[in-house]
Amino acid sequence: MSKRSYSDACGIARALDAVGDRWALMIVRELLLGPKRFGDIRAGLPKLSADVLSQRLRDLEDVGVVRRSQLPPPAAVNVYELTPAGKELEPVLVALGRWGGANAAPPSEGCRMSFDSHLVSLRTLFSSERAGDLEATYELRLQGGLFRVVVAGGAAEIEPGGADDADVAITGTAEDLFAVVRGLRTLAEAETAGELVVEGDRAKAKRFFELFPLPEPASAPV
Repeated sequence: MSKRSYSDACGIARALDAVGDRWALMIVRELLLGPKRFGDIRAGLPKLSADVLSQRLRDLEDVGVVRRSQLPPPAAVNVYELTPAGKELEPVLVALGRWGGANAAPPSEGCRMSFDSHLVSLRTLFSSERAGDLEATYELRLQGGLFRVVVAGGAAEIEPGGADDADVAITGTAEDLFAVVRGLRTLAEAETAGELVVEGDRAKAKRFFELFPLPEPASAPV
């Protein structure tokens, strides 16, 4: 059976033909921060069955969004990664995240976010206005790995890996980090409870947690 299509020449329709199937963009989200093994993708999307994941990965390979590769020794394992075309979907996902934060229904009780979705949401929520002329490098020492956040010129780059030149190092879990980012508790409370350990420039550390405001909910229709 051939894949369903909108049979519409519009670029939006053709894009949805390529990546509009259920789970496709969620898989892209899980790969935004770098290559992953099959099992790691499943861990980030626990509601997705192995069979459906396999099919979606094949579909995304067919349209040039994802490719398989092998990590160099000593790892020497097969991974999936985004192609250059796949990486171009990042601003689409960031825009969807911003729209969803302001317009979609709030998550139901018990809904969880994957580790990578927490990190991707930093890109979604980042406010260039709040950043202003801030220039700082942060190292996030999270239980899921090391990440480097560079803020400069009103923009933020978030990538896997450490930062030897970091102005601030923050150690903890993604959940505890985002509890402070989202205003569920103060930085002082998280530090007192031993949930986060913050080292380095104190002023720049405080600025970090102010860079990611939650979107204002859209007004209800009259």
